[in-house]
Amino acid sequence: MSKARQLADNGAATPNRNMVINGAMNIAQRSTSVAALGATSGYYTLDRWHLSFVGTAGRLDMTQTADGPAGFENCLKLECKTADTSIAATEYMSLNTYFESQNCVRIGSGTSAAKEVTVSFYVKGNASATYVVQLLNNNHSSYIHNNRTFAVTTAWVRHEITFQADTTADSAFDTGNLAGIALLFIMHAGSNYKSATLASDWATGVTNRATGTDSFFDSTDRTFFITGVQFEVGPSATPFEHKTFAQDLQECQRYFRRLPTDEDATAYARIGNGMLYDSSSAFITIPLSPPMRTSAAASINGTLKIQVAANADCTVTGVAAVAANNSRTAFYADFTCDANGTAGHGCGLNRENDADASLDLEAEL
Repeated sequence: MSKARQLADNGAATPNRNMVINGAMNIAQRSTSVAALGATSGYYTLDRWHLSFVGTAGRLDMTQTADGPAGFENCLKLECKTADTSIAATEYMSLNTYFESQNCVRIGSGTSAAKEVTVSFYVKGNASATYVVQLLNNNHSSYIHNNRTFAVTTAWVRHEITFQADTTADSAFDTGNLAGIALLFIMHAGSNYKSATLASDWATGVTNRATGTDSFFDSTDRTFFITGVQFEVGPSATPFEHKTFAQDLQECQRYFRRLPTDEDATAYARIGNGMLYDSSSAFITIPLSPPMRTSAAASINGTLKIQVAANADCTVTGVAAVAANNSRTAFYADFTCDANGTAGHGCGLNRENDADASLDLEAEL
């Protein structure tokens, strides 16, 4: 056996081959559990994993769960809490992750040198079910896609699915930081998405995207577990590329970060420093390393404070990024607060003894 083959079999194949960020489901900056999801699409628990909902009355809980297969501590779990067995034509639900266009260039889509790609993942559920895994090219003018069905049973199973090279014109990726390919797991769909033969090669259209999928919302007993998700160039799957927790976290923080981080759990953790513009507003600068994908949008959870003197502070009432100064490497914003300071004085932004307080910075695709 060749040395290269031995390395591949031992999981030491080429590094950085897995394009999925947080495929081992180890990072959950926002929350480890959110209940009753289904009304609005969004990012809720595990970093880089987005839930899309259209028109369904079904509701589910999403959690990070310590129930992975051998070699994995964590998985993403979906659990149906409200069933939806009367499925309208436009209904839809999927679990998604997105890749920047510049990271998809290696695939060669839209050229004669386009390469096959392989998706692999571990799944299980409470009972047998069939769902659809889809690759969607966001760069193509008509959102070209390729789909396969996969089976879920009560035991962990690793699926390895290879998709054809995409030589379709208008499919090439550029070196920008907008969405390139999306990887979707479609688990609920109405007839608008499944009235034609499933597109199992690169194709356009809507009615051919989810044919063959069962409905996750068919029963409140329904569960879905997934981990070890890998997306790589080539005609076959390699062993899952495990990364350290620090590597996973740093990659996730390009798209979202909650400050202060879990690693800085002190009650009065400092988030940033700046200067009072007047008695009730402060310009605060927060260095960002690693840089975020684009300038971030901010939101506040709980109570943050502007420390205006050794024993004086004021409660933050709002935040607005200063567009002219905000960048990928530093968040610069005007934080409004209760009047308690002096213009021109230095100040700091603190969590101030609220364990649940944070500043969220988001630059998701």
